[in-house]
Amino acid sequence: MHLESEIQYLQGVGPKRAEALREIGIDSVWDLLNYFPRRYIDRRHTARIKDLRVGESATIVGTVENFELVMNRKRYGSRFRLILADDTGHVNLVWFQGARYYERAFEVGEVLAVYGKLDLYGRELQITHPEFDRIETDEREGFLNTGSIISLYPSSEALRKKWLDSRGFRKLIKPALELAGQIPETLSDDVIARHSLMSIKDTYRQIHFPSDEASLEKARERIKFEELFYLQLLLAFRKRRIASTEQGIAFEKVANKTRELISKLPFELTDGQKKALKEIREDMHAPRCMNRLLQGDVGSGKTIVALLAMMIAVENDFQAAFMAPTEILAEQHYFVLQEYLWGLNINVALVKGGQKKSEREKILSDILNHQVDIVVGTHAIFQEHVEFSKLGLVVIDEQHRFGVMQRAEIRRKAVIKDIYPDMLVMTATPIPRTLAMAIYGDLDISVINELPSGRRPIRTAARTEEARNKVYEFIRAEAGKGRQCYLVYPLIDESEKMDLKAAKDGYTILSEKIFKDLRVGLLHGKMKSAEKQEVMSRFKNHQLDILVSTTVIEVGVNVPNSTIMLIEHAERFGLTQLHQLRGRVGRGADQSYCILMIGDQASEESQKRTRIMEETTDGFKIAEEDLKIRGPGEFFGTKQSGVPELKMAHLIHDHALLQTARDTAFEIIDKDPQLRAAGHQVMKKKFLAEYSDKLHLSGIG
Repeated sequence: MHLESEIQYLQGVGPKRAEALREIGIDSVWDLLNYFPRRYIDRRHTARIKDLRVGESATIVGTVENFELVMNRKRYGSRFRLILADDTGHVNLVWFQGARYYERAFEVGEVLAVYGKLDLYGRELQITHPEFDRIETDEREGFLNTGSIISLYPSSEALRKKWLDSRGFRKLIKPALELAGQIPETLSDDVIARHSLMSIKDTYRQIHFPSDEASLEKARERIKFEELFYLQLLLAFRKRRIASTEQGIAFEKVANKTRELISKLPFELTDGQKKALKEIREDMHAPRCMNRLLQGDVGSGKTIVALLAMMIAVENDFQAAFMAPTEILAEQHYFVLQEYLWGLNINVALVKGGQKKSEREKILSDILNHQVDIVVGTHAIFQEHVEFSKLGLVVIDEQHRFGVMQRAEIRRKAVIKDIYPDMLVMTATPIPRTLAMAIYGDLDISVINELPSGRRPIRTAARTEEARNKVYEFIRAEAGKGRQCYLVYPLIDESEKMDLKAAKDGYTILSEKIFKDLRVGLLHGKMKSAEKQEVMSRFKNHQLDILVSTTVIEVGVNVPNSTIMLIEHAERFGLTQLHQLRGRVGRGADQSYCILMIGDQASEESQKRTRIMEETTDGFKIAEEDLKIRGPGEFFGTKQSGVPELKMAHLIHDHALLQTARDTAFEIIDKDPQLRAAGHQVMKKKFLAEYSDKLHLSGIG
């Protein structure tokens, strides 16, 4: 046997269990060893039978006094009962499943170590379906189920039917660990010594069968460090490659049109915007490629900073591309840019689906011939037949929807004649610095940490169904003052499995019954592009009082006259999404409100989210709380393509270890960019083996 042997040939597996294991991604012995426990239980301390308490779990050691197969006359089947005794009393052990098997499994007089929860049936003390070890036979090898710190593994009903519960996994991993001597070391000796890390062989032994708490903690630390280290190594390779090999553009001048645009803005740039713009200008002036993240809360004014960066590119005789995650956002950005650039003789084009062939061909021709200065669209800009004449800057909006791999692919496709455009990526999802370091470690970061002057904090309140009529009265009163309202639903159509009101049905009720004297519009993602734009234009021009919508208005929409955001079934949304929706109001000088309508069956976690929304409008605090609740993977909506999966490390809880791993990885790449040093060969081998699909990100070969 070796680590890459098929799992079915491991002792205790066989074809049927192997099939169940393959369904969860375990194909080899090595895969099984990397199926880590989800948590641990300390069963080192035994109790006497007389000290057992009903409802509590404990480990006891006793002698088998008697056992029997009890046949039930009714339809419930048979059960197996065993009487276990020590010198203080006795207790019944009962199995309903596998009763006939257990009838042949025990002998009177043998000694068992047993773990389970004590229940009282009539006057009898009973432990149902306990886990156990035979002390005489298991003592030399160590216990699987009692007498030590026991590992518990992720399981399911399907796995349990194949006897693959935690006990079953422990039984299989025991012989697999006999191959631990074959596990190759994956970190260099100097890294292991510098951080006092456990060896890889001992790590796998201790993670599955810990000797004590200290050994378990050291094993967990080793696995976490390695996960974070290789993530940072990938980003360090990428950052160095961009800095050293990609020929950038030195944008020499900031000319009259850029200054004119700043002077005609109807507001003063905030200090945060000015600082971010200064950092961007310095990057663009340098001959290396800019690779910067612009991070700011909703409404902080990232778009105008991005536009000014694009103006610098345009006035240096280059083109700029502005990418949005959805077509409706691309359309909105297109109209916003046109509005800002009116009278400056800057040509902006929109690339989107559904355009007439002749119109599209004209746009593509103008882009190729440099008749267009700024191109706005979705990722389709770099997927379809769009050819630039002289692309100098790529702006990506809502960066969390584009992964590391996608970003690298965009950069690759944007290269013209070996000249790499500068890249500015933006996110309205505030990210704690530790997480930004992990996900965007290859980017320099600018933060706009303040809102434009004159903005009032949005008042947020959760309301239940009982208050619905009062909420509607409030909306009517605001409409009477000339204000507008968003009303957001989580679904477009009614779902049989979810008790949600659909946007379409809500629109019908609101427009025909509740607000029939007001102008109500409907917006959702399944509408044609022209219809969506027409509805948004009517709302922006105050031809509508209320806009019923799905979450297509989550980001990017800017209607300063809208002062109410009513979110139906707010318990169905994540914290960050609620904050993004709330950011659609509060963009003018008038007081704005966010009302969270909560269903009667809202969970405790949902109520916690709404309480956080009521307490703060600080996007960074909200993002941090959301990360604690949901974890990084779900926080980003989709897994970051190109970021290695973390099985044990947590980007928030393990921030100190992340910083250590980052410092170590970047220091190594600074000194040995190709990992050619003899001591670094083990790390290069692992990197090439596990991250070969990401090598075009890193520049190592």
